[in-house]
Parts: sequence; C-alpha cells; structure tokens
Amino acid sequence: MDSNVQLVKNVLKYTFSLVPIVAGLDKFTNLLTNWSQYISEGFANILPFEPSTFMMIVGVIEIIAGILVLTKTKIGAYVVSGWLVAIALTLIFSWSYVDVAVRDLVMAIAAFSLAKLSKNSHSKAKN
Repeated sequence: MDSNVQLVKNVLKYTFSLVPIVAGLDKFTNLLTNWSQYISEGFANILPFEPSTFMMIVGVIEIIAGILVLTKTKIGAYVVSGWLVAIALTLIFSWSYVDVAVRDLVMAIAAFSLAKLSKNSHSKAKN
C-alpha cells in the first residue's frame, strides 16, 4: 500500500478508536460536556430511566465501537460511521444542535472512508 495511504489509514484508525473511547468514558464523568443536553425533551420523556443513565449506555456502546475500530478496523469503521449518522439524524430531526449534526456527518464520512481504505487493503494485509 502506498505510504501516504497507509499514513491516512493509520491516522483515521487511531482517531476513530480513541475519540469514541474518550467520549464514551466521558459519558460517566461529564468533564467535556453535559451529554444529557443532547437528548431532546421529547425523547427524554419516553425514556424509562434518567437521561444520564441513557448516556452511560451510549458511552458503553461508544467504548465498544472504539475498541472495535482498533481491533477489527473495517467492521468498526462501518459501525462508527453508522453510529455517527444515527446521532446526526437524531439531532436534525429534533432540530437541535444542527451544527453538531453537520460535524457528525463529516466524521461519519471520514469513518466510512477508513472502512473503504481497510476493505481495499484487506486482501494485501490483515487489519
């Protein structure tokens, strides 16, 4: 694989491993932000538990997704890409934090690109 392509793949791989893990862990501490603010009022009202509990569940999923990118890059990158699209659509449908939704869609495209790079390199070298 071309060295520049390999560099880009590695940067994306470690970015989409570390960022979901850090964001997932922060769902338990709220040091970066109060994550519950991103839950729409309507959705929060139908939850059978507190929004903070829901965000902790989200945090566990994000940690698993980050580990998946690290260990099974192609599959993990598709998972992260889909996860980011789901988050963006949720924000768009509630018409709140649309700026974050746009950023999440851009990150989803980057994660999808990582998956495609990993797929193309899969036959040459294991991920």
